[in-house]
Amino acid sequence: MHRVVSRRSVSAILRAGGLRHRNSAVPLSSSIPFDQSADDGKTEKKWFSFLATGSCNATVKPFNSRNVPVLGYRLESTSAAHDSSGLSAEKYEYQAEVSRLMDLIVNSLYSNKEVFLRELVSNASDALDKLRFLSVTEPDLLKDAADLDIRIQTDKDNGIITITDSGIGMTRQELIDCLGTIAQSGTAKFLKALKESKDAGADSNLIGQFGVGFYSAFLVSERVEVSTKSPKSDRQYVWEGEVNSSSYTIREETDPSKLIPRGTRLTLYLKRDDKGFAHPERIQRLVQNYSQFVSFPIYTWQEKGYTKEVEVDEDPVEAKKDDRDEKTEQKKKKTKTVVEKYWDWELTNETQPIWLRNPKEVTTEEYNEFYKKTFNEYLEPLASSHFTTEGEVEFRSVLYVPSIAPTGKDDIVNTKTKNIRLYVKRVFISDDFDGELFPRYLSFIKGVVDSNDLPLNISREILQESRIVRIMRKRLVRKAFDMILGITMSENRDDYARFWENFGKHLKLGCIEDRENHKRIAPLLRFFSSQSEEDMISFDEYVENMKPDQKDIYYIAADSVTSAKNAPFLEKLVEKDIEVLFLVDPIDEVAIQNLKSYKEKNFVDISKEDLDLGDKNEEKEKEIKQEFGQTCEWIKKRLGDKVASVQISNRLSTSPCVLASGKFGWSANMERLMKAQTVGDTSSLEFMRSRRVFEINPDHPIIQTLNAACKSSPNDEEALRSVDLLYDAALVSSGFTPESPAQLGGKIYEMMGMALSGRWGTSAQQVNPPSHVPETMEAEVVKPAEAGSQKL
Repeated sequence: MHRVVSRRSVSAILRAGGLRHRNSAVPLSSSIPFDQSADDGKTEKKWFSFLATGSCNATVKPFNSRNVPVLGYRLESTSAAHDSSGLSAEKYEYQAEVSRLMDLIVNSLYSNKEVFLRELVSNASDALDKLRFLSVTEPDLLKDAADLDIRIQTDKDNGIITITDSGIGMTRQELIDCLGTIAQSGTAKFLKALKESKDAGADSNLIGQFGVGFYSAFLVSERVEVSTKSPKSDRQYVWEGEVNSSSYTIREETDPSKLIPRGTRLTLYLKRDDKGFAHPERIQRLVQNYSQFVSFPIYTWQEKGYTKEVEVDEDPVEAKKDDRDEKTEQKKKKTKTVVEKYWDWELTNETQPIWLRNPKEVTTEEYNEFYKKTFNEYLEPLASSHFTTEGEVEFRSVLYVPSIAPTGKDDIVNTKTKNIRLYVKRVFISDDFDGELFPRYLSFIKGVVDSNDLPLNISREILQESRIVRIMRKRLVRKAFDMILGITMSENRDDYARFWENFGKHLKLGCIEDRENHKRIAPLLRFFSSQSEEDMISFDEYVENMKPDQKDIYYIAADSVTSAKNAPFLEKLVEKDIEVLFLVDPIDEVAIQNLKSYKEKNFVDISKEDLDLGDKNEEKEKEIKQEFGQTCEWIKKRLGDKVASVQISNRLSTSPCVLASGKFGWSANMERLMKAQTVGDTSSLEFMRSRRVFEINPDHPIIQTLNAACKSSPNDEEALRSVDLLYDAALVSSGFTPESPAQLGGKIYEMMGMALSGRWGTSAQQVNPPSHVPETMEAEVVKPAEAGSQKL
C-alpha cells in the first residue's frame, strides 16, 4: 500500500511534537530535499520528511502533471515483526488463576470419578518403565529394591488409599517441575529426551502425555501426599497439596518409619462422600477393569481367610455325667471348624494381554478362556481373529463372534453395547462408543483394541474424530467380515446356521446403512426360496441354480414362507422351474432394494408390474389383446380409480387374476408394514402407495365367462358384481388389505347363497309344507259365565 505524506501533514506532526504517548514515539527517519520549479522559473528547494514505523520501502514518483515529486512508502511491517528499527513492543506471558485452573482440571476434564485410579496407576507404571530403561545403562539404580511392582493399600475406616511403586522416584526439583507445574508431563519430557538421543524406539510403553493425570487424585481426595525417593538423591521428599489450595509444600522426610528405598508413595485422604473408594473389593475391581493389562504386577491389600479346627469348651453338666461314668475310656476332645482371617497382598492383574503375543503361539483354548474372563461369558465364541495392523496406523486387536445374541435388549437399536474395549498402551480407556470403531450393524462383535497413538482428549475418555480413527474403523470392519466369512467355510454347517439365527438381522441392516461394504455383506446373506423351504440358501447358491437364459434374481416379500409359496405371483415361475427367494423378515425387502444387484444380476420383485420372464410371443400377445381388449376396458370402467390399468397377465396359470404393484411404489408387503408402524404417518400412505395394476388370466374360465358377458350384456348387474368380487379376491390373494372386510364378507355370503340355491332339495325362496297334516276338528263354543258364578 502506498501512502502520500503532504507538506501540511508533516508540518502538523512536527508542531504536535510527535506522538502523544510516551512509549510510542516514532522517530523521523530522514529529511530528503527535492527541487521544485516555481511559476517565475526559479528553483525552490523543499524539504520533506516521512515517518517510519517499521521497515519501509520509500519511493519517489511524480504527483501531478507538473511532475512535482513526492515521497511515498509501502509499509511492510506487522505487529509481530517490530524490532529495533520500529516501535518497541513489550511481551507478556499469559497468567492463570491457579485455584480456578485446578478446579477446571478436576471437575471438567473427567466425567467419571473412578478414573483417578487408572491415572495414578498409569503414572506408577511409567515410573517403573523409566527405571527399567535407565537401568540398562545404569545398573546401580536397581540396587536398593529389585522388585518392580505397584502396591495399593486401603484404610476403609479412615478413608485413606496408599499407592506405592518402586519406580524411578523424583528429586526435589523434579517434584517442582512435574507436580508443581500444571500440564507439564514428565513422561513427555522423557520421551523427548529419548528422541533427541536417537533412542526413540527404545521404550514405547510409556503412557502419560498430557501432564494432568496426577491431578485426577483431587476428584476424590481433599488432600494428597506424595512421598518420593529417587536413586539419584540421598534424601526423600514429601509433596503435599489440598484440593482448594493454590499452593503446595515440599519438605524432607525425617520419620524413619516412612522412609522407602526407592520409588513413590501416594497417600490419598478421601473426601467424605468418596470414602467408598477405600473398600478393598472396590479397589480390586477398578484395577481389574482399568489396569488389568499393565505390564507390571499390581498387588492390592486384601482380607483372606483359612479354615482350622479349634477345641470347644465342654458344658459343666455334661462333664459331671462323664465323671460319674464308671467307664474310664479316654474321651476325644470336641472341636469345631472356624475361619481365621488375615490380611495379605494379592496379585490383581493376573490375566495377561493376549493380543501382545504372537498369534501362532496362542491356542484356541487360550483365546476362549480370555474371551470368557474379559466379557463374563460362559459359552465359547463362534470365531476369533487375532491380528496386528502396521503402517500408517498401528494397533493390535483380538475380535470375537459370540455364540448367542444377548437377551433382554435389542442391540440393533442400541449401539452402546460395551462390546469393544479400547486400550491405549494396555490401559483401559473406554468401552462406551457410538459407532466410532464399529458400525451399528456390527455392534455384536466383541473384542479388544490396543494402540499406542490414538487421538484421545485429555481425559482419555473421548475418541476424537480423525483420519486415524476412520482408518482403524475400516480395518476393523474388514477383519470382522473375514472372521464371519470363515464361519461360512466351516465344516460344521450348523455353525453359520446358529450365527445367522442370532445375528442375521444385523447384516441385513448393514445392507441399508453401509453401501461401501455391500460386496462383503451380500455373500453372507441367507434366505428361503421356492426350491428350498427348509434350509436357507446364499446368493451364490441361487446363481448356481439359475437357468441358462435367466438374467435376474427373482424374489417375493411376504409375512411367512407359507404365504410366499401360495402367492399367485409364483405360478408361472414354478411351472418354468425358476427359483424365487422368499423374503419373510420385515427388514428383508428394504435390504434387497438397497443391494440392487449381485454379480451383475438385478433383483426383481415378482409382485411388481411388467414382469419379464424372457418368453414373450408378440403374435400371441397381439391376438389375446384383440380378444380381451374390450373386456379390459370394461373391467377398468367398473373398477374406476381403484386400479391404474387392467392388463393381460403373463405370470398366472391357475388363478383368474392378480393385483400387481407399480414399479416405483410400495409392494403389498411394504404397504402392510408401513400401516403397522406405531409412529407411522397415515397421511403419507396415500402418497407412497403405488399404482395397482389389475392383471387377468385369459385362460381361466371365470375370465372367459366375463369376456362373454362383456360382449353380450355389459350392463348386466350380476356380471358387474362379479367384477367387484373378483377385484376384492385379488386384493386379498395378492397380499393387500381390503378397505372394508365386512363388505367383502357380505359379497362372499351373497355369492355362496346364489351358488347353494336349489342344492340338497332346498330353495332359498320356497319352504316345503310338512308331510303330515292333522285332521281339522270342529271347535266347541263356550259361553262366558256370569260374574260371581262358580262352575262346579
